[in-house]
Amino acid sequence: MRGIEIKTPEQIERMRAAGLVVAKTLELLRDQVRPGVTTAELDAVATEHIRDLGATPSFLGYHGFPASICASVNAEVVHGIPGSRVLAEGDVISMDCGAIVDGWHGDAAITVPVGTVRPEVADLLRATEEALWQGLAAARLGGRVGDISHGVESHVRGRGDYGICEDYVGHGIGSAMHQPPNVPNVGRPGRGPKLVRGLALAVEPMITLGSGETDVLDDDWTVVTRDGSWAAHYEHTFTLTDEGAWVLTALDGGEARLAELGVPYGGH
Repeated sequence: MRGIEIKTPEQIERMRAAGLVVAKTLELLRDQVRPGVTTAELDAVATEHIRDLGATPSFLGYHGFPASICASVNAEVVHGIPGSRVLAEGDVISMDCGAIVDGWHGDAAITVPVGTVRPEVADLLRATEEALWQGLAAARLGGRVGDISHGVESHVRGRGDYGICEDYVGHGIGSAMHQPPNVPNVGRPGRGPKLVRGLALAVEPMITLGSGETDVLDDDWTVVTRDGSWAAHYEHTFTLTDEGAWVLTALDGGEARLAELGVPYGGH
């Protein structure tokens, strides 16, 4: 547990406030995705909305990143830089968003189809989002980070011949956006740091239609699949309370999806 930040209930409440900003921003962006819109236009919408809600964009200026969201299209996995790219019918776009409220972070991502996508692409998006929730559902106080990793991996392996981008992982989050511990998307249950009250984690499977091998483009940010296969990315920030899981970046705290999976809800 060395270096892992444990939050007080009051600090978790601030993270919930940041998480709600992220959730509302991603829902707004989902509604803005359509053929003909540019990724820069989506970024401008996000920047304005985050600031209108009294928060600060986490990503803008982070290690020099020039935007408030990561916008990754088709074979781009993560960390795509918004710009002049125009979305077309049949594309998919992954949008990763972070916000800071009173010094505390929220971080989440969604992948959105642009119009109608190929059936295998729609299945990829569904499998990736389900894998995220299976990872969250596997978390229990006293358990281990590896339980989450195993939950993600088991679902992906059971859904088809997908690639898991193992070089990119989830992470601890709190007073900084990226903190220990790492949360891999593959692993064995019962391994890794213990899941305790006050620990907050961002879980984020990145899954492809082909290989999980990736490269980074010359912009030093954009991660793409090596084989050109399309990718999906979903992410939530969550914590565990005595009552159960609380998804800080879901509008309802994750209550509905957790109930579908038979998992106790720990928010309020």
